[in-house]
Amino acid sequence: MRKAVILVALFFSGILFAQENSPELEVVGQRVKTTYYFENGKVQQQGFFKDGKLDGEWISYDSRGNKLSEGTYLNGSKTGKWFFWNGNSLSEVDYSNNSIAMVKNWKDGAIVNRN
Repeated sequence: MRKAVILVALFFSGILFAQENSPELEVVGQRVKTTYYFENGKVQQQGFFKDGKLDGEWISYDSRGNKLSEGTYLNGSKTGKWFFWNGNSLSEVDYSNNSIAMVKNWKDGAIVNRN
């Protein structure tokens, strides 16, 4: 009976946390995978932290699940190629030392998949 009460308490506490839109945290090696959710339950953002700083791939989505941005952080700074989707347009942004080095905008006919 005690186990059943604990399981029910955990279940309801999980529901309460989900309703507050608290991020879901998961330790993966030396990093923490963090997932933020919209109120509708879809993923809003997902990425990693290491030593309290953004580190690794980070992806953002709209409330329907369409990818809005994708890129990489290194020790808290944007690095390399980032992609930003806005409707039917795509911007490719190259970062160097957390600064924009180059921007390339793709036309409708050359859109890269969000998958």
